[in-house]
Amino acid sequence: MASARYITSSGPQAEYEPGSHGRVLRNRLGIRRAGEMAEAEYAALLETRLKYMNRVAADTRFTAPLVCQMHRDWLGGIYEWAGCYRSVEIQKGDFRWPPAYLVARNMQRFEEGALRRGTPCRSGSISHVAQQVAGVHAELLLIHPFREGNGRLARWLADVMVLQAGLRMPHYGFRGRGSRMRRQRYLEAVRQGYLGEYELLAAFFVEAIDRALTPR
Repeated sequence: MASARYITSSGPQAEYEPGSHGRVLRNRLGIRRAGEMAEAEYAALLETRLKYMNRVAADTRFTAPLVCQMHRDWLGGIYEWAGCYRSVEIQKGDFRWPPAYLVARNMQRFEEGALRRGTPCRSGSISHVAQQVAGVHAELLLIHPFREGNGRLARWLADVMVLQAGLRMPHYGFRGRGSRMRRQRYLEAVRQGYLGEYELLAAFFVEAIDRALTPR
């Protein structure tokens, strides 16, 4: 699904579905309404996550190709470019993500660095696990390797890492009371993570994991 906060260059990944008024990316399903596309992407994500519960083990080491496969398995039925690195430039406000031509190189470095250090995510204290997750999460979001779905994919990967460590899947609290404040804190923590400062993001994940352990 397209978002007004992104500014993209030309190219196949920048094409919108005819009749969508520039709100929905060109897709295999012919969906033209943003709400309908959001539902389709959400349903596909739920289905794919369930399938991966049997594919990802406690000793699975994540790689750049596996991250691409996750993206393809999730969105391949919706977008023909799913699983492929982005070919467009993306900007939000005055922040521009690294250029598209560097994505492949950056993902290779990500695999050799953060992914190798952080996965498989070993058991430990919640704070230790959260620190490992925060580093992987921030670096993946800074690369922003795909045209669509980077945030959701990064949180999916974070969830799997926490499960690998033997903890309960984080509850982010992005819906309901207090959700706006938590989203703002999350975004600020991610921005700090872009600078290599992971303390705020790690604290966010500690709270999310603690929230999952607290009966509601």
